[in-house]
Amino acid sequence: MKNLILIRHSKSSWDAPVQDIDRSISQRGVKDAHLIASKTPKILPPSYIVWCSKAKRTQETAFIFSQYLSIPLETIRFSEDLYTFDAKSLEKSIKKCENSYDSLILFGHNEAITKFVNKFGDLYIDNVPTSGVVALQFDTDDWNNISQGQTKATLFPSQFKNEQSYK
Repeated sequence: MKNLILIRHSKSSWDAPVQDIDRSISQRGVKDAHLIASKTPKILPPSYIVWCSKAKRTQETAFIFSQYLSIPLETIRFSEDLYTFDAKSLEKSIKKCENSYDSLILFGHNEAITKFVNKFGDLYIDNVPTSGVVALQFDTDDWNNISQGQTKATLFPSQFKNEQSYK
């Protein structure tokens, strides 16, 4: 079995005129990332590797999640290839994962994530929101052979909007 946990970066800030790759997350993004990161340990496999786009907003999101998931920052693999909005490029990167790893957490971007989960999962998701988490499981031992899998869990900020800490 291969487990893939896709996490879309948190809400971007548009306050500063910067290149897209250099865009930070907004205050709401920080709050949403903390909220969802606090829920994520319940759906994770016992061990995993972590990949992240080199975009500033995905790195900031990964840093917040790492606090809740006890991920040492030096173990996160940052990649230019993951700075993509194209589902085919995302799929190509995922299929290159070494088979010695059964579980991969990947911090990335839309629309690649939404299109990927709709192609490979068994639950249609109109849009994976910022800070959204989708866990997929594939009945294969080879990342290169992933095909139709199961959507095991979704965690979206809107699911928790009534919680006391979400104000």
